[in-house]
Amino acid sequence: MTSTRERLLPQALRFLGRRKRVLLTLAGWSLLESAHTFLGGYGIAMALDHGFLAGRTGTGLVWLGVAALAVVVGGLAGGGVFRGLADLVEPLRDGLVRRVVGRALTQAVSEPARAADSAVVSRLTNQTEIARDSFAGLVLVARSFVFTAVGALLGLASLAPQLLLLVLPPLIVGLLLFLATLRPMAGRQRAFLHADEAVSTQVGAIATGLRDVVACGAQELTAARAHAVIESEARAARSLARWAAARSLSLGVAGHLPVLLLLVAAPWLLRQQVTAGALLGALTYLTQSLLPALHTLMNALGAAGTRLLVVLDRLTAGPEEPSGPGTQRPSTPPAASLNPSAAPSSPPARARQGGSRVELRAVTFTYGSTAQPVLRDLDLTVEPGEHLVVVGPSGIGKSTLTGLVAGLLEPAHGEVLVQGGPARVPSADDPALLRVLIPQEAYVFTGSVRENLLYLCTAGAPAAALEASAEAVGLGPLLHRLGGFDAQIDPASLSQGERQLIALGRAHLSPAPLVLLDEATCHLDPAAEARAELAFAERPGTVIVVAHRISSARRADRILVLDGVHAACGTHDELLSRSALYRDLVGRWHAERL
Repeated sequence: MTSTRERLLPQALRFLGRRKRVLLTLAGWSLLESAHTFLGGYGIAMALDHGFLAGRTGTGLVWLGVAALAVVVGGLAGGGVFRGLADLVEPLRDGLVRRVVGRALTQAVSEPARAADSAVVSRLTNQTEIARDSFAGLVLVARSFVFTAVGALLGLASLAPQLLLLVLPPLIVGLLLFLATLRPMAGRQRAFLHADEAVSTQVGAIATGLRDVVACGAQELTAARAHAVIESEARAARSLARWAAARSLSLGVAGHLPVLLLLVAAPWLLRQQVTAGALLGALTYLTQSLLPALHTLMNALGAAGTRLLVVLDRLTAGPEEPSGPGTQRPSTPPAASLNPSAAPSSPPARARQGGSRVELRAVTFTYGSTAQPVLRDLDLTVEPGEHLVVVGPSGIGKSTLTGLVAGLLEPAHGEVLVQGGPARVPSADDPALLRVLIPQEAYVFTGSVRENLLYLCTAGAPAAALEASAEAVGLGPLLHRLGGFDAQIDPASLSQGERQLIALGRAHLSPAPLVLLDEATCHLDPAAEARAELAFAERPGTVIVVAHRISSARRADRILVLDGVHAACGTHDELLSRSALYRDLVGRWHAERL
Protein backbone atom coordinates (compact mmCIF):
# COMPACT_ATOMS: atom_id res chain seq x y z
CA MET A 1 0.00 0.00 0.00
CA THR A 2 2.94 2.34 0.67
CA SER A 3 4.25 1.81 -2.87
CA THR A 4 0.77 2.50 -4.17
CA ARG A 5 0.62 5.83 -2.35
CA GLU A 6 4.10 6.72 -3.55
CA ARG A 7 3.12 6.00 -7.14
CA LEU A 8 -0.25 7.75 -7.03
CA LEU A 9 0.82 10.83 -5.03
CA PRO A 10 2.82 12.52 -7.84
CA GLN A 11 -0.03 11.91 -10.29
CA ALA A 12 -2.56 13.31 -7.82
CA LEU A 13 -0.45 16.43 -7.22
CA ARG A 14 -0.10 17.02 -10.97
CA PHE A 15 -3.86 16.58 -11.41
CA LEU A 16 -4.67 19.06 -8.62
CA GLY A 17 -1.90 21.46 -9.69
CA ARG A 18 -3.53 21.91 -13.08
CA ARG A 19 -6.79 22.90 -11.37
CA LYS A 20 -5.72 25.59 -8.90
CA ARG A 21 -8.52 27.89 -9.94
CA VAL A 22 -11.13 25.25 -9.19
CA LEU A 23 -9.54 24.57 -5.79
CA LEU A 24 -9.55 28.29 -4.92
CA THR A 25 -13.21 28.51 -5.87
CA LEU A 26 -14.01 25.55 -3.63
CA ALA A 27 -12.05 27.14 -0.76
CA GLY A 28 -13.96 30.41 -1.13
CA TRP A 29 -17.35 28.78 -0.95
CA SER A 30 -16.14 26.63 1.95
CA LEU A 31 -15.23 29.75 3.95
CA LEU A 32 -18.85 30.83 3.69
CA GLU A 33 -19.85 27.43 5.08
CA SER A 34 -17.39 27.95 7.94
CA ALA A 35 -18.99 31.33 8.71
CA HIS A 36 -22.38 29.63 8.68
CA THR A 37 -21.15 27.10 11.24
CA PHE A 38 -19.66 29.80 13.49
CA LEU A 39 -22.74 32.04 13.43
CA GLY A 40 -25.12 29.12 14.01
CA GLY A 41 -23.95 28.28 17.52
CA TYR A 42 -22.76 31.80 18.41
CA GLY A 43 -26.07 33.36 17.42
CA ILE A 44 -28.06 30.97 19.61
CA ALA A 45 -25.76 31.62 22.59
CA MET A 46 -26.08 35.43 22.18
CA ALA A 47 -29.84 35.21 21.70
CA LEU A 48 -30.18 33.34 24.99
CA ASP A 49 -27.66 35.26 27.13
CA HIS A 50 -28.15 38.81 25.85
CA GLY A 51 -31.70 38.49 24.67
CA PHE A 52 -34.28 36.17 26.19
CA LEU A 53 -32.60 35.51 29.59
CA ALA A 54 -31.82 39.24 29.93
CA GLY A 55 -35.43 40.17 29.22
CA ARG A 56 -34.65 41.71 25.82
CA THR A 57 -36.82 39.73 23.45
CA GLY A 58 -36.05 41.94 20.46
CA THR A 59 -32.30 41.40 20.85
CA GLY A 60 -32.88 37.65 21.10
CA LEU A 61 -34.92 37.65 17.91
CA VAL A 62 -32.25 39.62 16.09
CA TRP A 63 -29.58 37.07 17.04
CA LEU A 64 -31.89 34.22 15.96
CA GLY A 65 -32.32 36.10 12.68
CA VAL A 66 -28.55 36.20 12.32
CA ALA A 67 -28.43 32.42 12.89
CA ALA A 68 -31.20 31.91 10.31
CA LEU A 69 -29.40 34.13 7.81
CA ALA A 70 -26.30 32.00 8.34
CA VAL A 71 -28.33 28.95 7.29
CA VAL A 72 -29.36 30.71 4.06
CA VAL A 73 -25.75 31.71 3.38
CA GLY A 74 -24.66 28.12 4.02
CA GLY A 75 -27.21 26.87 1.48
CA LEU A 76 -25.93 29.26 -1.17
CA ALA A 77 -22.38 28.22 -0.38
CA GLY A 78 -23.37 24.56 -0.78
CA GLY A 79 -24.64 25.23 -4.33
CA GLY A 80 -21.36 26.90 -5.23
CA VAL A 81 -19.43 23.97 -3.77
CA PHE A 82 -21.25 21.44 -5.95
CA ARG A 83 -20.67 23.48 -9.10
CA GLY A 84 -16.97 23.64 -8.34
CA LEU A 85 -16.91 19.96 -7.44
CA ALA A 86 -18.18 18.97 -10.90
CA ASP A 87 -15.29 20.88 -12.51
CA LEU A 88 -12.89 18.81 -10.40
CA VAL A 89 -14.50 15.38 -10.59
CA GLU A 90 -15.59 14.94 -14.20
CA PRO A 91 -12.07 15.44 -15.65
CA LEU A 92 -10.86 12.64 -13.37
CA ARG A 93 -13.51 10.22 -14.62
CA ASP A 94 -12.88 11.17 -18.28
CA GLY A 95 -9.13 10.66 -17.85
CA LEU A 96 -9.62 7.23 -16.26
CA VAL A 97 -11.99 6.13 -19.04
CA ARG A 98 -9.48 7.22 -21.67
CA ARG A 99 -6.73 5.31 -19.89
CA VAL A 100 -8.76 2.08 -19.60
CA VAL A 101 -9.97 2.22 -23.21
CA GLY A 102 -6.52 3.13 -24.49
CA ARG A 103 -4.90 0.21 -22.65
CA ALA A 104 -7.55 -2.23 -23.93
CA LEU A 105 -7.18 -1.03 -27.53
CA THR A 106 -3.39 -1.19 -27.30
CA GLN A 107 -3.58 -4.77 -26.08
CA ALA A 108 -6.10 -5.70 -28.79
CA VAL A 109 -3.90 -4.24 -31.54
CA SER A 110 -0.60 -5.62 -30.23
CA GLU A 111 -2.01 -9.08 -29.40
CA PRO A 112 -5.02 -9.68 -31.70
CA ALA A 113 -4.97 -13.42 -31.06
CA ARG A 114 -5.23 -12.99 -27.32
CA ALA A 115 -8.67 -13.33 -25.77
CA ALA A 116 -10.21 -10.05 -24.69
CA ASP A 117 -9.66 -9.08 -21.05
CA SER A 118 -13.11 -9.50 -19.48
CA ALA A 119 -12.04 -7.45 -16.46
CA VAL A 120 -12.02 -4.37 -18.73
CA VAL A 121 -15.81 -4.37 -18.46
CA SER A 122 -15.59 -4.08 -14.68
CA ARG A 123 -12.94 -1.34 -14.92
CA LEU A 124 -14.79 0.67 -17.52
CA THR A 125 -18.33 0.49 -16.17
CA ASN A 126 -17.96 -0.14 -12.46
CA GLN A 127 -14.54 0.95 -11.23
CA THR A 128 -14.39 4.28 -13.08
CA GLU A 129 -17.75 5.21 -11.59
CA ILE A 130 -16.52 4.11 -8.17
CA ALA A 131 -13.47 6.35 -8.61
CA ARG A 132 -15.56 9.33 -9.65
CA ASP A 133 -18.12 8.96 -6.87
CA SER A 134 -15.48 8.20 -4.25
CA PHE A 135 -13.33 11.16 -5.26
CA ALA A 136 -16.34 13.50 -5.26
CA GLY A 137 -17.46 12.27 -1.85
CA LEU A 138 -13.97 12.46 -0.43
CA VAL A 139 -13.37 16.04 -1.59
CA LEU A 140 -16.83 17.11 -0.45
CA VAL A 141 -16.70 15.71 3.07
CA ALA A 142 -13.01 16.40 3.76
CA ARG A 143 -13.45 20.02 2.78
CA SER A 144 -16.70 20.24 4.77
CA PHE A 145 -15.17 18.68 7.89
CA VAL A 146 -12.12 20.95 7.88
CA PHE A 147 -14.07 24.18 7.52
CA THR A 148 -16.91 23.03 9.77
CA ALA A 149 -14.47 21.96 12.49
CA VAL A 150 -12.63 25.29 12.24
CA GLY A 151 -15.89 27.19 12.54
CA ALA A 152 -17.13 25.07 15.44
CA LEU A 153 -13.86 25.16 17.41
CA LEU A 154 -13.53 28.93 16.93
CA GLY A 155 -17.09 29.28 18.13
CA LEU A 156 -16.44 27.15 21.23
CA ALA A 157 -13.31 29.16 22.00
CA SER A 158 -15.18 32.45 21.64
CA LEU A 159 -17.98 31.28 23.96
CA ALA A 160 -15.78 29.78 26.70
CA PRO A 161 -12.25 28.32 26.41
CA GLN A 162 -13.12 25.69 29.04
CA LEU A 163 -15.39 24.03 26.48
CA LEU A 164 -12.37 23.03 24.42
CA LEU A 165 -11.05 20.97 27.35
CA LEU A 166 -14.11 18.72 27.05
CA VAL A 167 -14.28 18.55 23.26
CA LEU A 168 -10.72 18.39 21.91
CA PRO A 169 -9.28 15.31 23.79
CA PRO A 170 -12.01 12.80 22.77
CA LEU A 171 -12.12 14.32 19.28
CA ILE A 172 -8.40 13.75 18.79
CA VAL A 173 -8.47 10.24 20.31
CA GLY A 174 -11.42 9.21 18.11
CA LEU A 175 -9.74 10.52 14.98
CA LEU A 176 -6.54 8.62 15.82
CA LEU A 177 -8.51 5.39 16.36
CA PHE A 178 -10.20 5.92 13.03
CA LEU A 179 -6.94 6.54 11.19
CA ALA A 180 -5.59 3.29 12.63
CA THR A 181 -8.32 1.37 10.74
CA LEU A 182 -7.63 2.90 7.34
CA ARG A 183 -4.77 0.63 6.28
CA PRO A 184 -6.55 -2.65 7.16
CA MET A 185 -9.67 -1.39 5.41
CA ALA A 186 -7.64 -0.53 2.31
CA GLY A 187 -6.29 -4.08 2.25
CA ARG A 188 -9.78 -5.53 2.56
CA GLN A 189 -11.04 -3.19 -0.16
CA ARG A 190 -8.22 -4.30 -2.45
CA ALA A 191 -9.06 -7.96 -1.80
CA PHE A 192 -12.72 -7.27 -2.58
CA LEU A 193 -11.92 -5.58 -5.90
CA HIS A 194 -9.56 -8.42 -6.85
CA ALA A 195 -12.40 -10.85 -6.13
CA ASP A 196 -14.87 -8.72 -8.10
CA GLU A 197 -12.57 -8.73 -11.14
CA ALA A 198 -12.06 -12.49 -10.76
CA VAL A 199 -15.83 -12.98 -10.89
CA SER A 200 -16.07 -10.77 -13.99
CA THR A 201 -13.24 -12.67 -15.69
CA GLN A 202 -14.64 -16.07 -14.79
CA VAL A 203 -18.17 -15.25 -15.92
CA GLY A 204 -16.84 -13.77 -19.17
CA ALA A 205 -14.76 -16.87 -19.85
CA ILE A 206 -17.69 -19.16 -19.13
CA ALA A 207 -20.00 -17.17 -21.41
CA THR A 208 -17.42 -17.26 -24.21
CA GLY A 209 -16.77 -20.99 -23.88
CA LEU A 210 -20.25 -22.13 -22.87
CA ARG A 211 -20.62 -24.44 -25.84
CA ASP A 212 -17.22 -25.94 -25.08
CA VAL A 213 -18.31 -26.55 -21.51
CA VAL A 214 -21.50 -28.34 -22.57
CA ALA A 215 -19.78 -30.25 -25.37
CA CYS A 216 -17.17 -31.65 -23.00
CA GLY A 217 -19.59 -32.35 -20.16
CA ALA A 218 -17.73 -29.94 -17.89
CA GLN A 219 -20.82 -28.29 -16.40
CA GLU A 220 -20.15 -29.46 -12.85
CA LEU A 221 -16.46 -28.54 -12.95
CA THR A 222 -17.22 -25.10 -14.38
CA ALA A 223 -19.98 -24.51 -11.85
CA ALA A 224 -17.62 -25.48 -9.02
CA ARG A 225 -14.98 -23.02 -10.23
CA ALA A 226 -17.54 -20.24 -10.55
CA HIS A 227 -18.89 -21.03 -7.08
CA ALA A 228 -15.39 -20.83 -5.61
CA VAL A 229 -14.81 -17.40 -7.13
CA ILE A 230 -18.19 -16.10 -5.98
CA GLU A 231 -17.59 -17.44 -2.47
CA SER A 232 -14.21 -15.71 -2.41
CA GLU A 233 -15.89 -12.41 -3.27
CA ALA A 234 -18.50 -12.98 -0.55
CA ARG A 235 -15.78 -13.63 2.05
CA ALA A 236 -13.96 -10.46 1.01
CA ALA A 237 -17.20 -8.48 1.28
CA ARG A 238 -17.89 -9.83 4.78
CA SER A 239 -14.36 -8.98 5.94
CA LEU A 240 -14.71 -5.48 4.55
CA ALA A 241 -18.03 -5.08 6.34
CA ARG A 242 -16.47 -6.07 9.69
CA TRP A 243 -13.83 -3.37 9.40
CA ALA A 244 -16.47 -0.88 8.38
CA ALA A 245 -18.33 -1.72 11.59
CA ALA A 246 -15.18 -0.84 13.55
CA ARG A 247 -15.73 2.77 12.55
CA SER A 248 -18.62 2.95 15.00
CA LEU A 249 -16.24 2.84 17.99
CA SER A 250 -14.08 5.71 16.74
CA LEU A 251 -17.18 7.73 15.86
CA GLY A 252 -18.59 7.19 19.31
CA VAL A 253 -15.37 8.41 20.95
CA ALA A 254 -14.86 11.42 18.68
CA GLY A 255 -18.46 12.52 18.19
CA HIS A 256 -20.75 11.26 20.94
CA LEU A 257 -18.38 11.28 23.93
CA PRO A 258 -17.91 15.11 23.85
CA VAL A 259 -21.68 15.58 24.07
CA LEU A 260 -21.87 13.25 27.05
CA LEU A 261 -18.94 14.99 28.77
CA LEU A 262 -20.55 18.37 28.19
CA LEU A 263 -23.77 17.27 29.86
CA VAL A 264 -22.00 15.60 32.78
CA ALA A 265 -19.71 18.61 33.32
CA ALA A 266 -22.51 21.21 33.03
CA PRO A 267 -22.61 21.96 36.81
CA TRP A 268 -18.85 22.47 36.91
CA LEU A 269 -18.97 24.72 33.85
CA LEU A 270 -21.71 26.85 35.38
CA ARG A 271 -19.54 27.30 38.49
CA GLN A 272 -16.77 28.44 36.15
CA GLN A 273 -19.02 31.30 35.00
CA VAL A 274 -19.93 29.60 31.72
CA THR A 275 -23.39 30.88 30.83
CA ALA A 276 -26.44 28.81 29.93
CA GLY A 277 -26.37 30.35 26.46
CA ALA A 278 -22.76 29.23 26.00
CA LEU A 279 -23.71 25.67 27.00
CA LEU A 280 -26.62 25.65 24.55
CA GLY A 281 -24.38 27.09 21.84
CA ALA A 282 -21.78 24.41 22.54
CA LEU A 283 -24.41 21.70 22.21
CA THR A 284 -25.50 23.27 18.94
CA TYR A 285 -21.94 23.19 17.62
CA LEU A 286 -21.51 19.55 18.65
CA THR A 287 -24.85 18.09 17.58
CA GLN A 288 -25.67 20.23 14.55
CA SER A 289 -22.25 20.80 13.02
CA LEU A 290 -19.31 18.83 14.36
CA LEU A 291 -20.97 15.43 14.89
CA PRO A 292 -22.64 15.26 11.43
CA ALA A 293 -19.42 16.42 9.75
CA LEU A 294 -17.39 13.85 11.69
CA HIS A 295 -19.82 11.07 10.87
CA THR A 296 -19.73 11.92 7.18
CA LEU A 297 -15.94 12.19 7.19
CA MET A 298 -15.44 8.78 8.78
CA ASN A 299 -17.86 7.13 6.38
CA ALA A 300 -16.16 8.80 3.42
CA LEU A 301 -12.56 8.08 4.45
CA GLY A 302 -13.38 4.61 5.75
CA ALA A 303 -15.23 3.57 2.60
CA ALA A 304 -14.78 6.02 -0.26
CA GLY A 305 -11.18 6.93 0.62
CA THR A 306 -9.79 3.41 0.74
CA ARG A 307 -11.97 2.38 -2.19
CA LEU A 308 -10.64 5.32 -4.23
CA LEU A 309 -7.03 4.45 -3.43
CA VAL A 310 -7.47 0.82 -4.43
CA VAL A 311 -9.48 1.57 -7.58
CA LEU A 312 -6.98 4.17 -8.78
CA ASP A 313 -4.22 1.63 -8.20
CA ARG A 314 -6.10 -0.90 -10.34
CA LEU A 315 -6.92 1.60 -13.09
CA THR A 316 -3.50 3.22 -13.36
CA ALA A 317 -1.25 0.19 -12.83
CA GLY A 318 -0.17 -2.14 -15.63
CA PRO A 319 -2.44 -5.06 -16.55
CA GLU A 320 -2.24 -8.01 -14.24
CA GLU A 321 -2.71 -11.62 -14.99
CA PRO A 322 -5.51 -13.19 -12.99
CA SER A 323 -4.31 -15.57 -10.36
CA GLY A 324 -5.76 -17.77 -7.71
CA PRO A 325 -8.32 -20.52 -7.81
CA GLY A 326 -11.17 -20.17 -10.20
CA THR A 327 -9.60 -17.59 -12.49
CA GLN A 328 -8.51 -19.93 -15.26
CA ARG A 329 -10.41 -20.04 -18.48
CA PRO A 330 -12.49 -23.19 -18.89
CA SER A 331 -10.43 -25.85 -20.53
CA THR A 332 -11.72 -28.24 -23.16
CA PRO A 333 -10.69 -31.77 -22.26
CA PRO A 334 -10.60 -33.98 -25.35
CA ALA A 335 -13.25 -36.65 -25.38
CA ALA A 336 -12.17 -40.23 -25.81
CA SER A 337 -14.43 -40.62 -28.87
CA LEU A 338 -12.46 -37.84 -30.61
CA ASN A 339 -9.18 -39.73 -30.33
CA PRO A 340 -8.06 -40.49 -33.90
CA SER A 341 -6.38 -43.70 -32.75
CA ALA A 342 -9.73 -45.00 -31.64
CA ALA A 343 -11.31 -44.52 -35.08
CA PRO A 344 -12.33 -47.77 -36.84
CA SER A 345 -10.47 -48.77 -39.97
CA SER A 346 -13.69 -49.32 -41.93
CA PRO A 347 -16.09 -46.51 -42.87
CA PRO A 348 -18.86 -45.92 -40.35
CA ALA A 349 -22.39 -46.94 -41.16
CA ARG A 350 -24.08 -43.98 -42.88
CA ALA A 351 -27.80 -43.58 -42.15
CA ARG A 352 -27.92 -40.61 -44.49
CA GLN A 353 -28.20 -42.55 -47.78
CA GLY A 354 -31.20 -41.02 -49.54
CA GLY A 355 -31.61 -38.37 -46.84
CA SER A 356 -34.43 -37.64 -44.44
CA ARG A 357 -37.99 -36.64 -45.23
CA VAL A 358 -39.04 -33.43 -43.46
CA GLU A 359 -42.69 -32.50 -42.94
CA LEU A 360 -44.25 -29.42 -41.34
CA ARG A 361 -48.00 -29.76 -40.85
CA ALA A 362 -49.92 -26.54 -40.10
CA VAL A 363 -47.03 -25.27 -37.98
CA THR A 364 -47.49 -22.05 -36.00
CA PHE A 365 -44.73 -20.67 -33.81
CA THR A 366 -44.57 -17.61 -31.53
CA TYR A 367 -41.90 -16.32 -29.15
CA GLY A 368 -44.32 -15.81 -26.25
CA SER A 369 -48.04 -16.21 -25.65
CA THR A 370 -48.86 -12.58 -26.54
CA ALA A 371 -46.43 -12.19 -29.45
CA GLN A 372 -47.40 -12.26 -33.11
CA PRO A 373 -46.69 -15.61 -34.80
CA VAL A 374 -43.40 -15.83 -36.63
CA LEU A 375 -44.72 -18.75 -38.67
CA ARG A 376 -48.45 -19.30 -39.16
CA ASP A 377 -50.07 -22.52 -40.43
CA LEU A 378 -47.01 -23.47 -42.47
CA ASP A 379 -47.25 -26.67 -44.52
CA LEU A 380 -44.07 -27.94 -46.11
CA THR A 381 -42.66 -31.25 -47.29
CA VAL A 382 -38.99 -31.76 -48.15
CA GLU A 383 -38.37 -35.05 -49.89
CA PRO A 384 -35.38 -37.29 -49.06
CA GLY A 385 -32.23 -36.09 -50.81
CA GLU A 386 -33.78 -32.75 -51.77
CA HIS A 387 -31.86 -29.45 -51.67
CA LEU A 388 -34.16 -26.68 -50.36
CA VAL A 389 -33.17 -23.03 -49.97
CA VAL A 390 -35.12 -20.71 -47.66
CA VAL A 391 -35.19 -16.96 -48.43
CA GLY A 392 -37.04 -13.93 -47.10
CA PRO A 393 -36.53 -10.57 -45.40
CA SER A 394 -34.48 -10.33 -42.24
CA GLY A 395 -36.39 -11.40 -39.13
CA ILE A 396 -39.14 -13.18 -41.08
CA GLY A 397 -38.57 -16.58 -39.45
CA LYS A 398 -35.93 -18.38 -41.52
CA SER A 399 -33.75 -19.25 -38.51
CA THR A 400 -36.89 -20.16 -36.58
CA LEU A 401 -37.73 -22.69 -39.27
CA THR A 402 -34.32 -24.36 -39.02
CA GLY A 403 -34.63 -24.38 -35.24
CA LEU A 404 -37.98 -26.19 -35.52
CA VAL A 405 -36.62 -28.77 -37.96
CA ALA A 406 -33.55 -29.28 -35.77
CA GLY A 407 -35.79 -29.92 -32.76
CA LEU A 408 -34.44 -26.95 -30.83
CA LEU A 409 -37.84 -25.24 -30.83
CA GLU A 410 -41.34 -26.64 -30.43
CA PRO A 411 -44.30 -25.29 -32.41
CA ALA A 412 -47.24 -23.73 -30.63
CA HIS A 413 -49.55 -25.61 -33.03
CA GLY A 414 -49.02 -28.27 -35.63
CA GLU A 415 -46.21 -30.81 -35.83
CA VAL A 416 -42.72 -31.11 -37.28
CA LEU A 417 -41.68 -34.57 -38.45
CA VAL A 418 -38.30 -35.88 -39.56
CA GLN A 419 -38.38 -39.37 -41.09
CA GLY A 420 -41.93 -39.75 -39.79
CA GLY A 421 -41.00 -39.03 -36.14
CA PRO A 422 -40.96 -35.87 -33.98
CA ALA A 423 -38.14 -33.47 -34.78
CA ARG A 424 -37.22 -33.16 -31.12
CA VAL A 425 -34.81 -36.03 -30.48
CA PRO A 426 -35.46 -38.21 -27.39
CA SER A 427 -32.76 -37.77 -24.76
CA ALA A 428 -31.65 -41.38 -25.16
CA ASP A 429 -30.80 -40.89 -28.85
CA ASP A 430 -27.78 -39.19 -30.36
CA PRO A 431 -29.02 -36.19 -32.39
CA ALA A 432 -25.78 -36.10 -34.41
CA LEU A 433 -26.92 -39.32 -36.15
CA LEU A 434 -30.16 -37.65 -37.32
CA ARG A 435 -29.41 -34.01 -38.24
CA VAL A 436 -26.79 -31.32 -37.99
CA LEU A 437 -27.41 -27.58 -37.76
CA ILE A 438 -24.68 -25.03 -38.60
CA PRO A 439 -25.72 -21.52 -37.48
CA GLN A 440 -24.30 -18.23 -38.73
CA GLU A 441 -21.91 -18.05 -35.75
CA ALA A 442 -19.91 -21.21 -36.32
CA TYR A 443 -18.84 -23.28 -33.32
CA VAL A 444 -15.11 -24.07 -33.12
CA PHE A 445 -13.47 -25.14 -29.87
CA THR A 446 -9.88 -25.12 -28.66
CA GLY A 447 -8.22 -28.31 -29.81
CA SER A 448 -6.83 -29.86 -32.99
CA VAL A 449 -8.41 -29.48 -36.42
CA ARG A 450 -9.01 -33.24 -36.41
CA GLU A 451 -10.92 -33.08 -33.12
CA ASN A 452 -13.09 -30.27 -34.44
CA LEU A 453 -13.92 -32.12 -37.65
CA LEU A 454 -14.66 -35.42 -35.86
CA TYR A 455 -16.83 -33.75 -33.24
CA LEU A 456 -20.11 -35.09 -34.70
CA CYS A 457 -18.69 -38.52 -35.63
CA THR A 458 -19.29 -40.37 -32.40
CA ALA A 459 -18.00 -43.61 -33.96
CA GLY A 460 -15.00 -41.89 -35.52
CA ALA A 461 -14.15 -41.69 -39.24
CA PRO A 462 -11.33 -43.02 -41.43
CA ALA A 463 -8.58 -40.73 -42.62
CA ALA A 464 -9.79 -40.94 -46.23
CA ALA A 465 -13.26 -39.63 -45.30
CA LEU A 466 -11.70 -36.87 -43.20
CA GLU A 467 -9.51 -35.74 -46.09
CA ALA A 468 -12.34 -35.99 -48.60
CA SER A 469 -14.67 -33.78 -46.55
CA ALA A 470 -11.93 -31.23 -45.93
CA GLU A 471 -11.17 -31.09 -49.67
CA ALA A 472 -14.85 -30.92 -50.62
CA VAL A 473 -15.63 -27.79 -48.58
CA GLY A 474 -12.34 -26.05 -49.43
CA LEU A 475 -10.41 -26.46 -46.20
CA GLY A 476 -7.09 -27.16 -47.95
CA PRO A 477 -5.51 -23.67 -47.76
CA LEU A 478 -6.50 -23.24 -44.11
CA LEU A 479 -5.12 -26.69 -43.22
CA HIS A 480 -1.86 -25.81 -44.93
CA ARG A 481 -1.58 -22.55 -43.02
CA LEU A 482 -2.39 -24.15 -39.66
CA GLY A 483 -0.10 -27.14 -40.14
CA GLY A 484 -2.40 -30.06 -40.93
CA PHE A 485 -5.16 -31.97 -39.15
CA ASP A 486 -3.25 -32.30 -35.88
CA ALA A 487 -2.49 -28.58 -35.57
CA GLN A 488 -3.88 -26.96 -32.44
CA ILE A 489 -6.22 -24.04 -33.07
CA ASP A 490 -7.36 -21.14 -30.95
CA PRO A 491 -10.87 -20.04 -32.05
CA ALA A 492 -10.09 -16.42 -31.17
CA SER A 493 -7.24 -16.39 -33.71
CA LEU A 494 -9.45 -17.55 -36.60
CA SER A 495 -11.54 -15.29 -38.78
CA GLN A 496 -15.29 -15.82 -38.95
CA GLY A 497 -14.95 -17.29 -42.43
CA GLU A 498 -12.27 -19.74 -41.27
CA ARG A 499 -14.48 -20.86 -38.39
CA GLN A 500 -17.33 -21.38 -40.85
CA LEU A 501 -15.13 -23.55 -43.08
CA ILE A 502 -14.19 -25.81 -40.16
CA ALA A 503 -17.86 -26.09 -39.10
CA LEU A 504 -18.88 -26.90 -42.70
CA GLY A 505 -16.21 -29.61 -42.87
CA ARG A 506 -17.52 -31.07 -39.61
CA ALA A 507 -21.10 -31.12 -40.93
CA HIS A 508 -20.03 -32.66 -44.25
CA LEU A 509 -18.17 -35.45 -42.44
CA SER A 510 -21.00 -36.19 -40.01
CA PRO A 511 -23.26 -39.21 -40.53
CA ALA A 512 -26.44 -37.08 -40.29
CA PRO A 513 -28.88 -37.61 -43.22
CA LEU A 514 -30.22 -34.06 -42.75
CA VAL A 515 -28.05 -30.93 -42.87
CA LEU A 516 -29.38 -27.48 -41.92
CA LEU A 517 -27.22 -24.51 -42.94
CA ASP A 518 -28.52 -21.29 -41.38
CA GLU A 519 -26.48 -18.66 -43.30
CA ALA A 520 -23.51 -20.89 -42.53
CA THR A 521 -21.54 -19.45 -45.49
CA CYS A 522 -22.30 -15.74 -44.96
CA HIS A 523 -18.66 -14.91 -44.13
CA LEU A 524 -17.26 -16.70 -47.19
CA ASP A 525 -16.62 -15.07 -50.54
CA PRO A 526 -18.94 -16.15 -53.40
CA ALA A 527 -16.44 -18.65 -54.84
CA ALA A 528 -15.84 -20.35 -51.47
CA GLU A 529 -19.58 -20.36 -50.80
CA ALA A 530 -20.31 -21.98 -54.16
CA ARG A 531 -17.72 -24.70 -53.51
CA ALA A 532 -19.13 -25.45 -50.03
CA GLU A 533 -22.75 -25.59 -51.26
CA LEU A 534 -21.76 -27.81 -54.20
CA ALA A 535 -20.08 -30.15 -51.71
CA PHE A 536 -23.33 -30.51 -49.75
CA ALA A 537 -25.37 -30.86 -52.95
CA GLU A 538 -23.18 -33.83 -53.96
CA ARG A 539 -23.21 -35.27 -50.44
CA PRO A 540 -25.93 -37.91 -49.93
CA GLY A 541 -28.71 -36.56 -47.75
CA THR A 542 -31.27 -33.78 -47.45
CA VAL A 543 -30.02 -30.19 -47.28
CA ILE A 544 -31.97 -27.11 -46.10
CA VAL A 545 -30.10 -23.83 -46.59
CA VAL A 546 -31.01 -20.35 -45.33
CA ALA A 547 -29.49 -18.24 -48.13
CA HIS A 548 -28.38 -14.62 -48.44
CA ARG A 549 -27.26 -14.66 -52.09
CA ILE A 550 -29.17 -15.29 -55.34
CA SER A 551 -26.52 -17.79 -56.41
CA SER A 552 -27.42 -20.05 -53.47
CA ALA A 553 -31.09 -19.98 -54.43
CA ARG A 554 -30.40 -20.86 -58.04
CA ARG A 555 -28.36 -23.93 -57.03
CA ALA A 556 -31.30 -25.44 -55.08
CA ASP A 557 -33.90 -27.97 -56.22
CA ARG A 558 -36.64 -25.79 -54.73
CA ILE A 559 -36.87 -22.42 -52.98
CA LEU A 560 -39.13 -21.55 -50.03
CA VAL A 561 -40.04 -17.85 -49.78
CA LEU A 562 -41.23 -16.67 -46.35
CA ASP A 563 -43.09 -13.36 -46.17
CA GLY A 564 -44.67 -13.55 -42.71
CA VAL A 565 -48.19 -14.26 -43.95
CA HIS A 566 -47.98 -16.65 -46.87
CA ALA A 567 -45.20 -18.96 -47.93
CA ALA A 568 -44.43 -19.78 -51.56
CA CYS A 569 -42.40 -22.75 -52.69
CA GLY A 570 -41.11 -23.63 -56.13
CA THR A 571 -38.19 -23.42 -58.51
CA HIS A 572 -36.39 -20.19 -59.36
CA ASP A 573 -38.33 -19.69 -62.61
CA GLU A 574 -41.68 -20.55 -61.01
CA LEU A 575 -41.22 -18.07 -58.17
CA LEU A 576 -40.16 -15.28 -60.54
CA SER A 577 -43.55 -15.57 -62.20
CA ARG A 578 -45.76 -15.86 -59.10
CA SER A 579 -43.99 -14.29 -56.10
CA ALA A 580 -43.60 -10.51 -55.96
CA LEU A 581 -41.42 -10.79 -52.86
CA TYR A 582 -39.05 -13.21 -54.58
CA ARG A 583 -38.77 -10.89 -57.58
CA ASP A 584 -37.97 -8.04 -55.20
CA LEU A 585 -35.30 -10.13 -53.41
CA VAL A 586 -33.72 -11.17 -56.72
CA GLY A 587 -33.63 -7.55 -57.88
CA ARG A 588 -32.02 -6.48 -54.60
CA TRP A 589 -29.40 -9.24 -54.85
CA HIS A 590 -28.54 -8.20 -58.40
CA ALA A 591 -28.30 -4.54 -57.32
CA GLU A 592 -25.87 -5.49 -54.52
CA ARG A 593 -23.67 -7.32 -57.05
CA LEU A 594 -23.60 -4.23 -59.26
